[in-house]
Amino acid sequence: MTITTNPMNILVSWVGQTDLDASQGQPVGLGPVAQVVTNRKYELVVLLSNYSKKETASFIKWLEPQSNTTIELQLAVLSGPTNFGEIYEVVTNRIRNILKVYGPETRLTYNLSPGTPAMAAVWIIVAKTRYAAELIESSKKFGVRTANIPFDISAEFIPDLLKRPDNDVSRLSAGVSQLAPAFEQIIHQSAKMKRVINKAQKIAVRSVPVLIEGESGTGKELLARAIHEASPRQAKPFIAVNCGAISPELVESEFFGHKKGAFTSADTARKGHFESANGGTLFLDEIGELPLNIQVKLLRVLQEGEVVRVGESKPIPIDVRIISATNRKLTSEVNEGRFREDLFFRLAVAVLRLPPIRERAGDLNLLIDHLLEKINKESVAEPDWGDKKISAGGRNLLLQHTWPGNIRELQNTLTRAIVWSSGKSITKEDIQDALLESPLQKQVNDGILHKSFDEGVDLQGIISTVARHYLSRALKESNGNKSKASTLLGLGSYQTLNNWIKKYLD
Repeated sequence: MTITTNPMNILVSWVGQTDLDASQGQPVGLGPVAQVVTNRKYELVVLLSNYSKKETASFIKWLEPQSNTTIELQLAVLSGPTNFGEIYEVVTNRIRNILKVYGPETRLTYNLSPGTPAMAAVWIIVAKTRYAAELIESSKKFGVRTANIPFDISAEFIPDLLKRPDNDVSRLSAGVSQLAPAFEQIIHQSAKMKRVINKAQKIAVRSVPVLIEGESGTGKELLARAIHEASPRQAKPFIAVNCGAISPELVESEFFGHKKGAFTSADTARKGHFESANGGTLFLDEIGELPLNIQVKLLRVLQEGEVVRVGESKPIPIDVRIISATNRKLTSEVNEGRFREDLFFRLAVAVLRLPPIRERAGDLNLLIDHLLEKINKESVAEPDWGDKKISAGGRNLLLQHTWPGNIRELQNTLTRAIVWSSGKSITKEDIQDALLESPLQKQVNDGILHKSFDEGVDLQGIISTVARHYLSRALKESNGNKSKASTLLGLGSYQTLNNWIKKYLD
C-alpha cells in the first residue's frame, strides 16, 4: 500500500474596499473574499490588508462565521496601494514564509479581484515567475472562476517594477551627498542594502572598528574593501586574513610576526599581518574561528596599539583599522563562552549586517545580469566562446531558488550552467542541472522528508518536533515578544502564534 500526504491548499488574497463594504452591510454582495471562502474549500486562507487594524478586525469578525476555514491575517504598511515595489515585497515575503511552514508542495491560489489593479498585476507576476499558483477571479456577477492568463512572463522585467520612489531613496541616503565610487561595485537596489551601504559610507571616513555580520557568500569582504577604499587609509594596505584557515600553531606568528629562530621552521624573520597592514586596514574574516588564547593577545594589541613578534620582547607600534566579519552570531558565541565579551565590544563599535539574497527584494535579477556579464568577459579568450544569455525559463528558475550560499552560490551555479549549455542561451534545463542541493537541505530532506515507511512514519510527531523547535527559537530570539515572534515565523498575528504555542508547547 502506498501512503501519500496531500499538500495543503492555501488561498492568499488582499482585502479590498468591496470586502469592507460587504462586512458593513452595504449592497455589494458578499465581496470577493467571502465569495471565494464560501464557494471553495481551502485548509488555510491568508489575508493581506493595508487598511487600519480596526477596519480589518471588523471584517475578519464578520467573515469567520461564514467559513470553517482557518484564517490568518497580516497587516501591511504601504506608502500607497499602487506602490508596486512595496506590494511585491509584502507578497513574496508572505508566500516564502508560507512555503517555509507548510512545505514547497503547497498548492497556492491567488485571488486577483480584491484590492487595486497594482495588487492584481503583482499576483500575476508572482504566479508566472517565482511562486506558481492558480489565479482566480470572484465577483457578484460571475461568481468564482479560474482566471486564464495564457502566457509566461520573463522575470527580467521585475527590476523596473520594483524601483522605489525617489523620496524613499533620498530618505535612506539622508546625510550622504552621493554614493562613493568604492561602493558602486556592490550591486543592489533593495531598501535593506541601501541602508547597509548608507551606514557603511558614513562609517568609512572614521577609523573605528567595524564588525560585518552575514551568512556565507553575502559579500562581506567586498563590503570591507569598499569601506577601506572610501576611507582616508585608501592609499595604505588592505590585508585580508581568513582566521579559520590559519593553523592553530601558527596563528600568533601569522598575526604578530616572529624573529629568526623563534621556532623550528623560522628560518628568517617575518612581519605579521598587523605590521603588514600598518597605516591601513586589517580585515579579519571569520573572526569567530579564533582560539580563545589568541583572542586574549588580539585584545591586548588593540588596546595597546603595538605588537611583539614571537621570540622578541621589544614592542612595535602599529596603526591599523580593524574590520572583522563573521557568519556566526557573536553574541551567542559570547554567551556560550566561545568568544571573549571584552574583545566583542572592542570589535563591534560599528556593526553592519549584510542581508542574504532571500531578503534583498529586487536585487537577484541585478546580480544575475552582473555575474553573467562578468563570466562572459572572463571567458572571452576561451576557444569558440560566444556570449551566453539566459532564457526567461532559466531566469525564473533562478528566482525561485532560496540561495543558501548567497552570491557565491549564484556565481558558481551560473558558471556551471554556462559550461553545461550547448547554445548561446542558458535554458531552464541547464539551470536545473547546475543547481546543487545544499548539505543542510539534504540533511533536512533525508531526516524529515524521506523517512522510510518500512521503519514507520509518525507524521504528527515530525510536525510537532519541527513546530516546537521553531516556536522555541522564535520566542528566544524575540525575548518573549509574541508579535515579533509571529513575524519571525511568518504567522499572521500573535493570536495565531498563541494557538500554535497552546498546541505544541503548553
